[in-house]
Amino acid sequence: MLAATTQPSAPAPAAPLPSPRAMYRALLGRDPSYQGVFVAGIVTTGIFCRPTCRAKKPRPENVRYFPSVGEALHDGFRPCRLCRPLERVEGPPPVVAQLLELAEADPGRRLRDADLAALGIDPSTARRRFKAATGMTFQAYQRARRLGLALRQVRRGRPVIEAQLDVGYESGSGFRAAFTRLFGQAPAGARRTACLTAQRIATPLGTMLALADEEGLRLLEFVDRRGLERELQGLRRRLRCAVVPGRHATLDAAAEWLERYFAGQPPGPDLPLAPVGSPFQRAVWRALREIPAGQTRGYAELARAIGRPGASRAVGRANGANALAIVIPCHRVVGADGALTGYGGGLWRKQRLLDLERAASPGACV
Repeated sequence: MLAATTQPSAPAPAAPLPSPRAMYRALLGRDPSYQGVFVAGIVTTGIFCRPTCRAKKPRPENVRYFPSVGEALHDGFRPCRLCRPLERVEGPPPVVAQLLELAEADPGRRLRDADLAALGIDPSTARRRFKAATGMTFQAYQRARRLGLALRQVRRGRPVIEAQLDVGYESGSGFRAAFTRLFGQAPAGARRTACLTAQRIATPLGTMLALADEEGLRLLEFVDRRGLERELQGLRRRLRCAVVPGRHATLDAAAEWLERYFAGQPPGPDLPLAPVGSPFQRAVWRALREIPAGQTRGYAELARAIGRPGASRAVGRANGANALAIVIPCHRVVGADGALTGYGGGLWRKQRLLDLERAASPGACV
């Protein structure tokens, strides 16, 4: 997954980077555990690299560090042709993957620093790298995961006390307080609480946040999109739901869909989509899905396609309100002159998506 800030649904500010000395040491040693923590911009060449790049290393004063490829691109650096930081999906650093496996093996258990140390995991390293990779601390992830499990149990009719004990809370008052802070109401009222499951998905163009419930995929956005926090708050308000990290079949399907998409392969079966919007917006989003991969349409063309030829501006607003990036391909909409227009994930991503689709084999990127 994952989510961020005190409410797991909102993206946290970028986690502080390790010290320049630590990052330079990782760059010199090609340390794979720093994958996803930073990319290095080389001032003398204007390129940026993965921590594991095999290229000759610059002097420390000629390196700038960024928490994401997007920030490196925005600062004018171009991707390295040797390590190709944009072209392969990288999983989380090994220590983060190990922590997630431990948490999922027994979601009701609370792993403390002493437990991590007994497993040979340095707690301070684990804290720093988990937050850098997921946007939240490991403790916050475990807490939200356990409370999410409790919510599901209570909604299915399990007695509150049994759900409380199953997820490792010995104190009833502590459980009620934590539950109420996260979901906005006490456990006794949880049967009326809707819930979205959240997961972060790594892609070659940056990490995406995905939210789903039993209706389908509700949100898929790049985590550095401007206004994402406001978008999440609006979604939670409209659905009157809580958001918790965890596993969900639709999120697993979305991750597989994206992996195939970025590999230039046919993504496979349609994902169950459940966008939240007005009838007009949903009509525009359906029209977006009719645009063939690698092709583009103007706003006026879309307006005619939905039978509203005078509604180009409204179509543009609906296009911008799309919360399911890539799977509802708003990146295939351009200006009347064919020029790229605004895209929430950044124009550089819009161009990369179109380039990928045009280069893919027939039938891919549908």
